Amino acid sequence: MQAAQSLTTEELFDFLLNIAPVRPVFIWGPPGIGKSSLVEKFAEAVGLDCVSLLGSQLAPEDIIGVPQIMDGKSRFCPPTLIAREQPFCLFLDELNACSQEVQKAFYSLINDRRIGEFMLPAGSIVIGAGNRAEDAAIVKPLSSALINRMVHVSLRADHRSWLGWANHAGIHGLVLQYLQLRPDHLWAKPPKHEEPFSTPRSWHMLSDSLAAYGEANLNETVIKRLAAGLLTPSHAQQFSGFFRQQQLAYGIHALLKGEKNWPEKPEERDILYFMAQSFHAHLLKNLPSERGQMSQEVSQLANRAKDMLIQLARISLEMAQLVIAEDEQGRTLPDWFMVEIARDLPRLLKRK
Repeated sequence: MQAAQSLTTEELFDFLLNIAPVRPVFIWGPPGIGKSSLVEKFAEAVGLDCVSLLGSQLAPEDIIGVPQIMDGKSRFCPPTLIAREQPFCLFLDELNACSQEVQKAFYSLINDRRIGEFMLPAGSIVIGAGNRAEDAAIVKPLSSALINRMVHVSLRADHRSWLGWANHAGIHGLVLQYLQLRPDHLWAKPPKHEEPFSTPRSWHMLSDSLAAYGEANLNETVIKRLAAGLLTPSHAQQFSGFFRQQQLAYGIHALLKGEKNWPEKPEERDILYFMAQSFHAHLLKNLPSERGQMSQEVSQLANRAKDMLIQLARISLEMAQLVIAEDEQGRTLPDWFMVEIARDLPRLLKRK
């Protein structure tokens, strides 16, 4: 669904409050981004029970029911899960993973809030959701008739909203601290081949797993196993480095102040990798796009950054080049800074 507007969690919640009571809404988004939890939160906010149906596990009779003979006539009896007396929020999850026959069964339910002779109680709300074809998930094309019966919107990961929620949801401190440093790691595009990838859901699962082990039992081996089983490989490597950095009291601000040096030992390679990535993210955040916009403090940062790059290149030219390279989201350091790097540190720009 290319044309659907992309909204953050907070924006979509407000959108549902205004639109869902009058028209069915379909939420597009990648796996693990929080579609289900958002709908449950919405239903709670409007005082309705949330009834979830998983499209990938439905047959037509699960929607329209089965026929019974009553007074010599056949009548379809809808399932008790749907045939309720009080209004409710019906959440059709993975709607675009169901078969065409099941999609047909949803036509009148979505458009008219009706199943055969049964009408959903007045005040009931219907919301659908599904992954996109690009997410490497099991999806089937939605029929044009079904698309035309709903208002479409896309949910995108937003680190501010997630961290705001996480601060009050008991998310493990290591996860919170890491994502405050690397908010761009909250979500990663699903890979084309089978491997874990980072999503708000997987970070929540990592938090639960860390808590299950308990602080006293957390060590490098445990961290590596958990991170590798839940996160995008590069994120897992950096999270492991972050854990070691925490143990050894390294920090990007200590490096900038000259209180610490880059870790040089071979066994500290993962820490060095994480620190290089954190340095890159710090420069992206704090260096302005135009040189003329610099304050004295930022000018000092730029000069200190070049000194740190020289020190890093002596340890690992590859890591130093990583600092000035394009990141996973295609972002690069400001052009004026790269011009100074080309002038003062030309070796960094040479091919490996």
